[in-house]
Amino acid sequence: MAVTERILVIKLAALGDFVQAFGPFAAIRKHHPDAEITLLTTRLFATLAAESPWFDRVWSEGRPNWWNLAAVLRLARKLRDAGFDRVYDLQTSGRSSRYRMFVGRGAEWSGIARGASHPDADPQRDLLHTVDRQRGQLVAAGITDFPRPDLGWLDTDVSALGLLPRFALLLPGASAARPGKRWPAARFGTLAARLDLPTVVCGVAGEAPLAAEIRRLAPQAVDLTGRTDLRQLAAVARRADLAIGNDSGPTHLAAAIGCPTVALFGSESEPALCAPRGQAVTILRRQPISGLSVDEVLQAAGG
Repeated sequence: MAVTERILVIKLAALGDFVQAFGPFAAIRKHHPDAEITLLTTRLFATLAAESPWFDRVWSEGRPNWWNLAAVLRLARKLRDAGFDRVYDLQTSGRSSRYRMFVGRGAEWSGIARGASHPDADPQRDLLHTVDRQRGQLVAAGITDFPRPDLGWLDTDVSALGLLPRFALLLPGASAARPGKRWPAARFGTLAARLDLPTVVCGVAGEAPLAAEIRRLAPQAVDLTGRTDLRQLAAVARRADLAIGNDSGPTHLAAAIGCPTVALFGSESEPALCAPRGQAVTILRRQPISGLSVDEVLQAAGG
């Protein structure tokens, strides 16, 4: 009886980074069609990853606090006992590189960990867009076929949300710890009032005040903050005529799903390294982001 190859993929980071790993996930699965592939991630992405076609198992305990020695030891034992044959470290951080010690040096390793069997040794890697950097890493590991990932699995029933046949999706949130990534909510509100389409606002529950500010200026806007999980958010974006959002995970998701997207950047992130990728993406950048006018965004949105 043939022994099933056991593969570990590591991806722990924020939603935008996770979305930009969809292509590498699909490429790894195609390269190892008969392997048992496990994803090591965090609870935030575990449900979404489990619904995807790329993994046989999803482990959600990928980022224990280092001070929580019991949790670190549990993860170390789990990784060691799994007997992985190869690891694709798509996180390529100091944390994920340390996991090579947990997995055991007998496993092949794609990443930047010291002693990796398939190192990503490109001296320009830190100057590349995330998507291009990950592709280069996989090429160095022998993967050369990169199919466009089929994201049909992300669609789901959103009829209960009462969406109109045509609408624009507004994504005014971004990392709360990096307020410089947020175009002012009042500008989103003015934009919503001037767009030729009805507007729908999505985001996590904590971003409800942003939606309230938008609706103060555009009372017709529909507030769905806190009402969609990641898969439902993707389904809403799939039905939208366009999406307008800050450099955030939801904006990356909308672009990846194929929704025409206008992504707004300020000084806190570099589009050349992390801009959303999709079939129709327009990038607008001002430093600071508040320097972007409503007229500029409206023009980019085709309005």
